[in-house]
Amino acid sequence: MDEMEEELKCPVCGSFFREPIILPCSHNICLACARNILVQTPDAESPRSSRASGSGVSDYDYLDLDKMSLYSEADSGYGSYGGFVSAPTTPCQKSPNGVRVFPPAAPQPAPQQHLLPQPGSLPPIPRNSCITCPQCHRSLILDERGLRGFAKNRVLEGVVDRYQQSKAAALKCQLCEKSPKEATVMCEQCDVFYCDPCRLRCHPPRGPLAKHRLVPPAQGRISRRASPRKTSTCTEHELENLSMYCVQCKMPVCYQCLEEGKHGTHEVKALGAMWKLHKGQLSQALNGLSDRATEAKEFLIQLRNMVQHIQENGVEFEACLVAQCDALIDALNRRKAQLLARVNKEHEHKLKVVRDQISHCTVKLRQTTGLMEYCLEVIKENDPSGFLQISDALIRRVHVTEGQWGKGTLTPRMNSDFDLTLDSGPLLQTIHQLDFVQMKVPAAPMLQLEECCTQNNSATLSWKQPPLTTIAVEGYILELDDGNMGPFREVYVGTETICTVDGLHFNSTYKSRVKAFNGSGVGQYSKTLIMQTSESTSSISSSPPAANYCLPVRKNAVIYSTDLHSVLGIRLSASTNLESRIRGIRGINLIAWFTFDPASAHQDIILSNDNLTVSCNSYDDRVVMGNSAFSRGVHYWEMTVDRYDNHPDPAFGIARGDVLKDVMLGKDDKAWAMYVDNNRSWFMHNNSHTNRTDGGIGKGATIGILLDFTRGILIFLINDEQQGPVAFEALEGVYYPAISLNRNVQITLHTGLPIPDFYTAGEADPTGSVC
Repeated sequence: MDEMEEELKCPVCGSFFREPIILPCSHNICLACARNILVQTPDAESPRSSRASGSGVSDYDYLDLDKMSLYSEADSGYGSYGGFVSAPTTPCQKSPNGVRVFPPAAPQPAPQQHLLPQPGSLPPIPRNSCITCPQCHRSLILDERGLRGFAKNRVLEGVVDRYQQSKAAALKCQLCEKSPKEATVMCEQCDVFYCDPCRLRCHPPRGPLAKHRLVPPAQGRISRRASPRKTSTCTEHELENLSMYCVQCKMPVCYQCLEEGKHGTHEVKALGAMWKLHKGQLSQALNGLSDRATEAKEFLIQLRNMVQHIQENGVEFEACLVAQCDALIDALNRRKAQLLARVNKEHEHKLKVVRDQISHCTVKLRQTTGLMEYCLEVIKENDPSGFLQISDALIRRVHVTEGQWGKGTLTPRMNSDFDLTLDSGPLLQTIHQLDFVQMKVPAAPMLQLEECCTQNNSATLSWKQPPLTTIAVEGYILELDDGNMGPFREVYVGTETICTVDGLHFNSTYKSRVKAFNGSGVGQYSKTLIMQTSESTSSISSSPPAANYCLPVRKNAVIYSTDLHSVLGIRLSASTNLESRIRGIRGINLIAWFTFDPASAHQDIILSNDNLTVSCNSYDDRVVMGNSAFSRGVHYWEMTVDRYDNHPDPAFGIARGDVLKDVMLGKDDKAWAMYVDNNRSWFMHNNSHTNRTDGGIGKGATIGILLDFTRGILIFLINDEQQGPVAFEALEGVYYPAISLNRNVQITLHTGLPIPDFYTAGEADPTGSVC
């Protein structure tokens, strides 16, 4: 209950409430404190006000703060109450609990002697008195009843009383004159706590007091708390008990208030019923608040555990830091030893060179000095014939010896300076840049389904890092499976957070996931996203795909093409039950929307009508392909002849992505086609002509191409009739719709068509019939 204590203290005096009254703003204040903070306003400029109680409680008017200038701008709305322009302002003060309050009005002149209040009665409230709530700073002009117009908060008074009693360490005797002793009994009738001496002296067990019941102090405290309180009376009719409740005014009223008609048009209910109703509403509201308090307690436990973990991690991290720095210092010491060894080696080398030169020079000097001394002795010889016998040899020796002391002999072979300069700049810079980095792998990215989009045979995936993460990310890895529940493989590695993948299989289910990496390693995968490349024939119409089917490609997406292909945009779903649903529709014939691809067309090809109509400005055959490829399912599309002059041989069919673009379709081994004139047609592959069939084309003719991967066959139709037998069999792999034509022909493409009835009703046989 200690947390409740602040609720039980007056915002003015900071002590427990004594005779609390309820202000219209629902805040409480001691009755004595309310008198202390009253402010008197001038009569002439008294603002518009309402009664402090009664029917006006719910509609009471606050002072116009702008006009009245209640608060000082320099004090952020908590300044002094200035009353009016003509009224002097009074600085505000702070109560013991920190709430700013307005001081009492300036002392009034001493009243006349006959107007002084009687002893024991409260002094009268000055006329036009104003009281300002010390908590919300709303102001109210009091009526003629003054503070008596505010209801007393008896519930709060009872709570304060019970709280103070519960806080008492021991119950004391109420009759001891000095140093009250601990009470031993309580008289329920007298409602007094006694110690043993006072009980024997003041409450003898005889006479009229013999029938009183004495109970232990603890039990007496409980019975005192449970004793009924006085019935509340009406603030306007002090002799009437409050028995009804006005719903509009939200206040208890008495019968006399109702008889006077103050609440005649208001909804009035029984006080007991509303008491129970509001108790239930308060209890219900407390349930929600209790849940929040429980969550707050759990959160505090989490925070305290975090404090412990922070301390433990701090010690561990500090030890790790010290170990890392010690390792750096050890490495520096090892390097220092290596550099000192190099200096010592250089030192020894210089000394050896100089010492060798000293030794060599000393020997030569000794020999030279000996020769000089010998020659001087020879010169002293007076025998001319003897001198001449050796003089030539001596002269030659002297010249040879002098030559040995030639240039460089007397030059030091080694410099005394050490030509070693320690380059410590990079290391110092590295030491200054030494800082903490995140040594954790990134968290799992989050796929953003609202950012993912599709268009025809491409899928755009978007992801982001989880919020509040501070771990650095160097890049991302996007993975897809093979469309047949096979293993995952990487399709993109880079720093972008959005990627468009082209060339997926048609009528396939793909799983995708993404993970992030940095210098510390690779993080966890995101949640797996299931994608399907299909659209059932039950939803096919002659109109183009719906807007929610063909979504726009994001311009800032990274484009990555796989070696697989498809013709349908990917529809994304995070449902784990999608896979089983997809498996259930695998047997349905699926169709695709596509157009001619300008990127794959020969430069002589001319496209129009949103790339659905094709013509050519060359007399030679030129090839153009569709912008989608097929690898699975059953597909059917048609081409109508818009212009034809009875001479060219346009070719229709399918081709690989690397087919030749400057020859008729079917001339190489990358195309399977039917070329046709105005009388007959041929099938052609790898420049081989087969199955000549009567029946040609003209302006307005329709050529149909049916590709069935379930049987691996290709069938051609002219004007809704099968042209010849099955054109090609054993087809596997990836194929694009294709056509070759010259300038005398114009063709328009029609896609998104259902499979012809003759093929869905039976199967075409090699002879061209349907069984």
